[in-house]
Amino acid sequence: MRIFDPHIHMTSRTTDDYEAMHGAGVRAVVEPAFWLGQPRTSPASFIDYFDSLLGWEPFRAAQYGIAHHCALALNPKEANDPRCTPVLDHLPRYLLKDRVVAVGEIGYDSMTPAEDLALEHQLQLAADHGLPALVHTPHRDKLTGLRRSLDAVAASALPVERVLLDHLNETTVKEAKDSGAWLGFSVYPDTKMDEERMVAVIKAFGTEKVLVNSAADWGRSDPLKTRRVADALLAAGFDEDDVDLVLWRNPVAFYGLSGRLALDVTETDTTHKGNSILRGGE
Repeated sequence: MRIFDPHIHMTSRTTDDYEAMHGAGVRAVVEPAFWLGQPRTSPASFIDYFDSLLGWEPFRAAQYGIAHHCALALNPKEANDPRCTPVLDHLPRYLLKDRVVAVGEIGYDSMTPAEDLALEHQLQLAADHGLPALVHTPHRDKLTGLRRSLDAVAASALPVERVLLDHLNETTVKEAKDSGAWLGFSVYPDTKMDEERMVAVIKAFGTEKVLVNSAADWGRSDPLKTRRVADALLAAGFDEDDVDLVLWRNPVAFYGLSGRLALDVTETDTTHKGNSILRGGE
C-alpha cells in the first residue's frame, strides 16, 4: 500500500514518526505552514521556519524514504497579528522554490477582516505563481466559514478547481463538492473526523477529488491516521483501487497541479549543513 499524507506538520513530530509512517506505507507528505503555538514576533521567525520546511524536513524525511514537499503561507491564525503580516512581502521569493507545491494553509480561523485581507492576497499569489491553494476552513461555525471561503475564491483569480478545501466534515462536504473544489478531511483521535465517519462520508459522496490527511501537529494527533483510514475502507468493502485513489492518486493529482512534485526519493547525505539526526555512535 502506498500513502501520500497531503497535510501533516512534521516540524512538530519526532524522527521516530517518520520511521513509523514509512512502515505504514507513507511514501510522500506535504507540510503546510502553520502556527507554532508560541506566537511569532516578527517575519524573521517565518523566514527561518520556511527555510526549515525547504531544507531540514526534506532531509529528515528522505532518511526514511519519504518524499517531502511543503505549502507556504501566512496562516489564518497569525494573519490577525500585525507583527506577522509583513511576511506577505517575503512570500513571493519562497513561492518560486522547487519543493513548494501550494500556497497554504490560508483561509479562516476566526473570520476577521484581517483574515479576509490575507486570504485575498494569498489567493492572488497562488494565481500569480501558478500554484494551487490549500484553504483551511475554520474549526468553529464551519458552514459559514466554508461559504465565506468559497466567496473569496470566487472573487479571486484562482479557479476553484485549483483549491483544496480542508478540514471538511459532514456539515460542509456537500457544498464543498458542489463547488468543484478538491475535498480535504483531517482525521484525529478525538476531534475533527475519525475513521468510521470518514468511511461513511466516502460511501455517501464517493472518492472523486477526496483527500484524507492526518494533520498531525503539536497536539494530540496521530501521523498514522491515513493508514488507519485505508484499513477501515478495505474493511468496509472498498477495493484496493479505491484506497489507492483516495490515499495516493488524488493527492498526487492535486499537488501535481504545481508541476513540482518529485516523488522519487534519492539517497541523501548523512548531514544537512553539518547537522545530523543521529546522536552518538557512528
